[in-house]
Amino acid sequence: MSAVFDVVRPTGILDGTRVEELREEVETLLTASTDIVLIDLGETTFIDSSGLGSLVSILKLVRAASRRLCFCAPNAQIKMVFELSSMDQAFEIFESRDAFERSVLPAHA
Repeated sequence: MSAVFDVVRPTGILDGTRVEELREEVETLLTASTDIVLIDLGETTFIDSSGLGSLVSILKLVRAASRRLCFCAPNAQIKMVFELSSMDQAFEIFESRDAFERSVLPAHA
């Protein structure tokens, strides 16, 4: 059976004003039959400390539901924030949506 995954695409700056909306989107997906939540950062231009904290909180929420959280397409600034905070060790991060699909989906087939 194939894994069911859904994509959330935050746009612009991921900060305190966008955090609650993103969390609500993920919570909605977790009430459905989603196995994997993919946060596509391709349209996210910047992330601040409250945005990063939100992503950690979302990771805990997803894990508590026994689901999987992945990220794809982070820009250079977001990659640097993840690396400097060592969250690149906690988050599953893929360079692109294609890389996510090649790596994750065959493993669930």
